[in-house]
Amino acid sequence: MGEPIRVLHVLGNLNIGGAESRIMDLYRNCDRNVLQFDFAVHTDKHTHYEEEVKTLGGRIYRLPRFRFWNYFAYKKAWKRLFGEHSEFRAVHGHMTSTAAIYLPVAKKAGIPVTVAHARSAGVDSGLKGRLTKLLRRNLKKKSDYCFACSRLAAEAVFGKEAVKAGRVTILPNTIQGGLYRFDETKRNEMRRSLCVSDRFVIGHVGRFHPCKNHGFLLEVFAAFRKLHPKTVLLLLGEGGQMDVIKKKAETLGILEDVRFLGNQTGIQDYYQAFDAFVFPSFYEGMPGSVVEAQAAGLPCLVSDRVTKEVVFTELVTFLDIEAPAKEWAEQIEKTGRNPDRDVYDKLITAGFDAADQAVFLQKFYASGRLDI
Repeated sequence: MGEPIRVLHVLGNLNIGGAESRIMDLYRNCDRNVLQFDFAVHTDKHTHYEEEVKTLGGRIYRLPRFRFWNYFAYKKAWKRLFGEHSEFRAVHGHMTSTAAIYLPVAKKAGIPVTVAHARSAGVDSGLKGRLTKLLRRNLKKKSDYCFACSRLAAEAVFGKEAVKAGRVTILPNTIQGGLYRFDETKRNEMRRSLCVSDRFVIGHVGRFHPCKNHGFLLEVFAAFRKLHPKTVLLLLGEGGQMDVIKKKAETLGILEDVRFLGNQTGIQDYYQAFDAFVFPSFYEGMPGSVVEAQAAGLPCLVSDRVTKEVVFTELVTFLDIEAPAKEWAEQIEKTGRNPDRDVYDKLITAGFDAADQAVFLQKFYASGRLDI
């Protein structure tokens, strides 16, 4: 057998995050004798998945962080990388804010296949967001293929006309669904280890970023806690807004019942400990955590700003993001866990299984065609 095809995935870093976790699920499920993933990251820091990538046979390349004013230095760094490494069959850009810079460089260097992959339906507020939109304005014309995790993300990044014209391929964020199946033994074990055996547990998984709306989540929890004092909120994830949210929890007088657990390996086990999953985001592409929560049989209360494409069970209830916290709290009362034994089959049918998508992508990278 010859050398495997090598595909370069472009990300900000390899920390635990939505896009990073989904790509790693695909990497674990592909035939690595045939296909290998390499990663271009924009940080000098050692991040979470790097050791696993190396163990699986992947390579990591470091690029300078793009700061707008370093446009030419940034582009030069990409030219140097592709000048030194001509072995990539494809460059798959998940970082669409600068993909219009590095994908044309890759193409000019002779990389056969370039992909821009939209994974979010929004941008940061203020000047940064406006500049991001400007940078990716013509992205659909600067990549061979346009992928998106949902129609909302596709329209946000590539535009409605590109979607209508069939220019964008929708690939839902996939997971290793079998890992999340409801397990009573694991649930009891996790609840004991977290000291929440006698508590109602509301859970959330996501980085601490304004788009995730953690502040409102705290208000919902505070309202629910008035109805059910023996309740705890478990927050998994990290990010720049964590300290702000901790201060708000203290101001609301609920800090003692809010657990900031940070990033965790074995995330699937934490879903087992939850009784309800609450997700009040302002915008999302295709939130993998809502897919994971459904796979674990959890009732999910989700913002109406989140794409309906994330639903593959009857466990999801959408609620107006403008509705008061009390209404959200009352809705949590109406839900209950349903460890549906058929959830995994539904997940596969809906296209959320990483193993199936890994097979598709393996064929796509090898052929450079979607009609396979």
